[in-house]
Amino acid sequence: MAQQAGESRRRPVASVARALELLEQLRDSDQDLGVNELARRIGVNASTASRLLATLESAGLVARDGQGPFRLGLGLVTLADRVLSRIDVQAQARPILVELVQRTGETATLSLPSERAAITVDSVPSRSSVVSMARLGRPSIAHATAVGKVMLAFGGGPLPRERDLVPLTDRTITGREALAAEVAAVHERGYATVFGEREVDVNAIAAPVLDRAGGLAAILGIQGPANRLEDPTRLLAPLLEATAILTRAMGGRP
Repeated sequence: MAQQAGESRRRPVASVARALELLEQLRDSDQDLGVNELARRIGVNASTASRLLATLESAGLVARDGQGPFRLGLGLVTLADRVLSRIDVQAQARPILVELVQRTGETATLSLPSERAAITVDSVPSRSSVVSMARLGRPSIAHATAVGKVMLAFGGGPLPRERDLVPLTDRTITGREALAAEVAAVHERGYATVFGEREVDVNAIAAPVLDRAGGLAAILGIQGPANRLEDPTRLLAPLLEATAILTRAMGGRP
C-alpha cells in the first residue's frame, strides 16, 4: 500500500502536465499562438486545449486580446518576482565560491553593490601557503580594484571625481579620462582586472552577476599574490562560468 501511495504521488496529473506544456510552447514561441495550433503542438483536441487555456487565463498565466491568439500572461511575472525575492544570494554563491577556489587555487570573493561601492560579503581563501585574504565588509575602491571597476561599468553610478582618484600604488589610475576608458573597456569585454593597483602585491579579476532585469546583482572576484597570479585573465573561463551559474540562479541571462 505504501509503495502504491508513493507511486501515485510521483505520477503526474495529466491535466496539469498538459497545462505546463502549453506554457512551455508559449514560452518558446516567437509569436502568439491560437487554440488549434497549441492543441496540435501538445497532442490534444482543441476543446481540451481551450479548457486548459481558459483556466490559465483566469489565473493571469496566459493572456490574449479579445478572441485572438494566446501569449504568456503577467501573472507569471508576479510568480517570478516572489521566487526571486526569496533567493539568498550569499547562500546561492557559497558553493560556487568553493568550486572557484578548487578550480583556480586562488581566493574567491562575493561582493554586493550598494549605493556608493560594492561590499565584500563572503570569500573563500586559497589553500596555498601564500594567500591573498579578502576582508569581509570592506568596500571596493572604484578606481583601484577589479570589483570596483565592475561596479562602475555595470552598476550605473557616476565616475568618481578627479580629486577622489587617489594613487594607492604607482599603478593606480588617477586620471578621470583614463578611468572612463577603462570602465568602457570593462563593460565591453564583461570583466575587469587589476595589476597591483590597490595593493602592489595583489592582482585580481572580477565579473558581474546580473538579475532578471539585467541589473547588477553581485560581483564575483578572484585574487591572488602578484608573483603567482601574474596574468589574472588565465582564470577568466572558470570565473565566467561561475557568474553564468549565479546569474541564472538570480533569474538573469548570462
